[in-house]
Amino acid sequence: MHRRMVNLTLDSLDEVPRRCRACVFWELSPLCAEAARDVGEPAVEKEAWLSHTLLEWGGCGRIAYEGDAVAGFVTYASPKFVPRSMEFPSGPVSPDAALLMTAYVNPAYAGTGLGRQLVQTVAADVARRGIYALEAFGDARGEAGACLVPADFYRSVGFKTVRFDPRYPRLRLELRSAIDRGVEAEEHWAPATPSSGSNSTTSSSTSSSASRPPAATASTAPASSATATSEHAKRGPSRGPVPLR
Repeated sequence: MHRRMVNLTLDSLDEVPRRCRACVFWELSPLCAEAARDVGEPAVEKEAWLSHTLLEWGGCGRIAYEGDAVAGFVTYASPKFVPRSMEFPSGPVSPDAALLMTAYVNPAYAGTGLGRQLVQTVAADVARRGIYALEAFGDARGEAGACLVPADFYRSVGFKTVRFDPRYPRLRLELRSAIDRGVEAEEHWAPATPSSGSNSTTSSSTSSSASRPPAATASTAPASSATATSEHAKRGPSRGPVPLR
């Protein structure tokens, strides 16, 4: 069955799992997130965040489809658009990196390499913008049903710990070190372009390929999501995506 990646936009936002659709764990500060839940409008706040980030920074998410079924998704952004990133004891995110916020794979597609492909797609996109590092806050305990990805998954796809924390370590993936395999990943997801057969077309295509920036690759481990708890959220975990094993 054909697998494809689609940009996360206001039109496609409703395709993500329902509880993720209304979750603003990453998008708002703890106090603002609590206020949004109190007035019953977290989904509206998520739309506002997505709209603002798309306009000011660009693409910040991908949805993976297996045929017509949603197989998973991933979100990412510059840390300046992610208020929650300032709440972790292992922060802040390095100024030269983009933040991989969370990733989710439908349990039906666990073990198919989709988690790796989601990371590759994010790496290709941010490298194209001249950003050559991804950072993430991992969950050292790998708790189920929430908003952070287990730290072990990040390590399995090439991330290295840059600041230790017993619960939420910060990890980093250097994109320049994986240029060849990253280009292959980008080409895999790029739509096919018909060739006119002319010399000028071939020359243009070759030049474009040569100038394409690097992206990262990863192993075939499935993605998972788990919760981060900030100093302002110690009452209990925020609920998020279904765990992936």
